[in-house]
Amino acid sequence: MSTDVSGMIECRPGARLWGPDDEDTVWEAGIDLFLLNRGNAYDGLACLFGIRNSFGFRPLAEDRGFPDDASEGLRNEFAGYGGPESVYGTTWLTWAELSATDWQETDDSGTRTRASAAGTATDWGRVWSVMRILGEVHGAENVRLVVWFH
Repeated sequence: MSTDVSGMIECRPGARLWGPDDEDTVWEAGIDLFLLNRGNAYDGLACLFGIRNSFGFRPLAEDRGFPDDASEGLRNEFAGYGGPESVYGTTWLTWAELSATDWQETDDSGTRTRASAAGTATDWGRVWSVMRILGEVHGAENVRLVVWFH
């Protein structure tokens, strides 16, 4: 049985304008992962999220759950997949975390790097480009990718 990934990039534009604790600072739906990522290569899912991790990567963001402060657009998208009863491994990752990642870190065998599994030269590269641009505009901590698996 195959594993598919779905999700969305969100950003918090108000955080840069009014601060992260302001009542008007909320997460806004950005772009559906489906529009950017053409694949579900298991080595990338393993190194990023710990899904199908037979490679032995130390996952960047494993099973953090669905964010309590998710945007309405993300909540609707997640519900369309059946929500927590129908998906698994729900997690999220900020651009700040991704930009601080050691992309040369390897899996347990020491042969595959994070860059080769999910770096800019992979299908994830388009996702990272969008997140980088949004991070330049709104701040790295105010951009995140939320994903789930089915």
